[in-house]
Amino acid sequence: MLSKLPKSASQAHLFKKIANLQDEIEALKEKLNKEDKEDEGYRPARTGFVGSHLVDKLMLDGHEIIALDNFFTGRRRNVDQWIGHPNFELVHHDVVNPYFVEVDEIYHLASPASPPHYMYNPVKTIKTNTIGTINMLGLATRVKATMLLASTSEVYGDPEVHPQPETYWGHVNTIGPRSCYDEGKRVAESLMVAYAKQEHVSIRIARIFNTFGPRMHMNDGRVVSNFIIQAIQDKPITIYGNGNQTRSFQYVDDLVDGLIALMNSNVTSPVNLGNPEEHTIAEFARIIKEAVGSKSKIEQFDAAVDDPRQRKPDITKAAELLEWQPKVTMSDGILKTIDYFRQEIKNEKGEL
Repeated sequence: MLSKLPKSASQAHLFKKIANLQDEIEALKEKLNKEDKEDEGYRPARTGFVGSHLVDKLMLDGHEIIALDNFFTGRRRNVDQWIGHPNFELVHHDVVNPYFVEVDEIYHLASPASPPHYMYNPVKTIKTNTIGTINMLGLATRVKATMLLASTSEVYGDPEVHPQPETYWGHVNTIGPRSCYDEGKRVAESLMVAYAKQEHVSIRIARIFNTFGPRMHMNDGRVVSNFIIQAIQDKPITIYGNGNQTRSFQYVDDLVDGLIALMNSNVTSPVNLGNPEEHTIAEFARIIKEAVGSKSKIEQFDAAVDDPRQRKPDITKAAELLEWQPKVTMSDGILKTIDYFRQEIKNEKGEL
């Protein structure tokens, strides 16, 4: 049963609640102002493959970092070395939900990037790249932070221009199995430009080409990790299609240097970050097999739907405006990555 207070008593009770709420609001404002000062200079980042390497570089350069991650593809152990450091904070958070903090720079790397991961939940992938980007841009607007979007070479789709310059608009299937990621990133770029024009947000857009290195997921389904793991275990190396499709692979350290150089620049238009060293997938399989010293056979299967026939970045813009170009050769990067996966496989066997 509900009981009612007399009108006069009810009004007095209401005024008291309003007064208490005002006191709470003032206390909250004071707390937020204090936290704003404490958080000055922070940079949100992530704990995934690329994000964790970015955290390493920024921390070693003396920055204060807040890493937001929902741990769908990110792993806490990628940043274990920084847990407990006074300049580092790890927050379990999904960017589909707003986040409030005072920061100077935002590296927006949120989104699964390998086909099996982003196809696993295509609606979630689209939400992360649209709603998540809106939330991060909203944060950038509020605190006047510079925001960098980790876009992708997938915005070029199955390109009809080779190599791909930033001026190329792409050739994308808007309803194919990869479209949740391709179109999600294209909308994210549009949002970046719209917020720059309308809200005067300082933006950076990196179009990232195929990247590899330590901390890749063993089961992420990417070419590099698949080939290396299959070769180490002497299992058949699986090629989808005739193997004549081309890719250009960059080592993760080079990408991190490029991201930081872009953030520190005044370039607001998209910039390709990749290694123009191009190989067919069949050539790449043989390179991996020889580097591992594997007995694996190379087997071919039906081509994946909408798999690009060629992919190679034109990095003229990055070289001229950022003074950036890859330093690590693909062969050197492959050897480092093979060592990493050998240890991962050894660790996995030890846990069984």
